[in-house]
Amino acid sequence: MRNYNTVVTAEKRRGRGAASNPANRFENLSYQTSDWDQPEDPSPQTVFLRDDTRTIINYNDSPDVGFSASINPYRGCEHGCIYCFARPNHEYLGFSSGLDFETKILVKENAPELLRRELLSPKWEPQVIAVSGVTDAYQPIERRLQLTRRCLEVLVEFQNPVVIITKNELVTRDIDLLGKLAHIDGVLVFVSVTSLESELARELEPRASQPARRLAAIEALAAAGIPTGALIAPVIPGLTDHEMPAIVSAVARAGAIAAGYVPLRLPYGVASLFDEWLTLHRPLQKDKILNRIRDIRGGRLNDPNFGSRLHGHGPYAEHISELFEVCCRKAGLNSRRPNLSVMAFRRPGPAQMSLF
Repeated sequence: MRNYNTVVTAEKRRGRGAASNPANRFENLSYQTSDWDQPEDPSPQTVFLRDDTRTIINYNDSPDVGFSASINPYRGCEHGCIYCFARPNHEYLGFSSGLDFETKILVKENAPELLRRELLSPKWEPQVIAVSGVTDAYQPIERRLQLTRRCLEVLVEFQNPVVIITKNELVTRDIDLLGKLAHIDGVLVFVSVTSLESELARELEPRASQPARRLAAIEALAAAGIPTGALIAPVIPGLTDHEMPAIVSAVARAGAIAAGYVPLRLPYGVASLFDEWLTLHRPLQKDKILNRIRDIRGGRLNDPNFGSRLHGHGPYAEHISELFEVCCRKAGLNSRRPNLSVMAFRRPGPAQMSLF
């Protein structure tokens, strides 16, 4: 664990969402780098660190979240989405919620083995497991390490239902496994679509799949018979909220059968990072966007309260909600959302286990 944090000068950085490393709120020391410490066009390289966690299934009791159990082989996310609510979690590891979050990725190399052990335990009560409830399990390193795929193989082995949330087309690589779960009402995949504007998406989510590729992923999943939805998240008031009708229409045409949305929320250091991003990328719109966020967050940039944090409140939040409902009705979304079942769950016997 480090006892300091590097604070670097804010400037646009190729392939990165954050422009700086703000001080860690849990650390007492930090240092400020000088101009001569920085190359002309710094683009920090990603570092992958071993995470020797002893458990893989995480639990939550939040009334706002539609699942209790989740897994993720990675902590931190190279997608670099500037608005990511998971950024402050990196501070618990001694890192910054800024550039550190997207350049220092912790890898749970034994995730598949831990998952099999925990599902074998008599303490496990069969239930839906969410993949990517926090950071994205299909971020770029997954293409090489395939930890998420190996976890899916375990879920197929046990026939345990899963909900996947991702903004990376790499999820289509696992259509063969997802198809097996679809046969037992055991899978629902949500592809997150924030904007249809490629340049804006590249600035907001620099290493995530481009919008056209996410729509193509929805189309490929739906064509394979895998129940697929879209998550319009976050909806950024004053920046992306006007795109909601177009996004809903586009995902419905691609084959999505369900949709959800979450207005932007800016917990802890994410607020200052997003403010910094606006200064660099949308300076003329900055005041309008921040004021719109305050409109739905009770005059603040974040509302941590259950019940309102995922929807917002006030007239403008109601406008977004009503617009979403109208768009979904017109597109025919959410009328046949699948119910996932645990009825097929099984624990492999000794003979079956010997095959692995």
